[in-house]
Amino acid sequence: MSRNILSICAGLSLLCTTLVAQPKADGPTYKTGFSAVTHIGKELRDALKPALRTKVHSHPVALETDVRPFVKTVEYPDENEPLRLVFVSVGFIDLMNHVSHAKAIDRIQPGYFQRYLVSLADESGDFSLKELPGISDRRYWSDDILNDQQSNFNQMVGMVVAIELSHHYLGHYKKNSNTLAESDNQEPINNLLQPAEWEEALKVGVQNALDCGYGIDGLKVFYDAIAKMPKRPDWVDYFLPEHVKVAKLQKDLQKAENYYFAQ
Repeated sequence: MSRNILSICAGLSLLCTTLVAQPKADGPTYKTGFSAVTHIGKELRDALKPALRTKVHSHPVALETDVRPFVKTVEYPDENEPLRLVFVSVGFIDLMNHVSHAKAIDRIQPGYFQRYLVSLADESGDFSLKELPGISDRRYWSDDILNDQQSNFNQMVGMVVAIELSHHYLGHYKKNSNTLAESDNQEPINNLLQPAEWEEALKVGVQNALDCGYGIDGLKVFYDAIAKMPKRPDWVDYFLPEHVKVAKLQKDLQKAENYYFAQ
């Protein structure tokens, strides 16, 4: 089972440049795709304390070819130890690329980010996410803009995957495994957690990502995007419980980073 999962993931990694939305086949493309996500996932796992590291797979991120944006905690039986993974969708990678790029573009075109969020709020997840508005504009692909986009992407993915990964070693997945199995793992685990459990996942996930050098700015951009969408698509539940107040969350994230660097 273990080798089968890894071989499938390796094949998907090679195919991902065609699966993930790119603006134009003959135009500039993102450097931030599934291979970047898997690299970040391995970094996060390797940064954990040894006792926690053994509770997740050595290559903890796998790809699901679904256009709906999501990140999921999953577990598969194996001969000795269950394979504990985080699955990300093709839609997740598109979402991270689009939000990170729209925020970078907003630096040279104020208001672009908010206009994009109005469009993003209408995305049901039934189809691939639409391209960013006017994305063929060469100004949007300058080195400075792409550097900002890549930084935003890495920080967003690092934090989001770290939080999701924590559900394995905190026992949240095991506690809710029967309910998740009943939904064929379609139910966001965030909908099953108590508020204190989600706060615990946030705390240790942020710590894990900071240990790998991923700051909170990208995650703040992502949560800001969720807060500023005029309506909340259902797939947002995979990333943020509905009860969480983003304004307070942003302050808590800043406090966590300040405390981390003050130690």
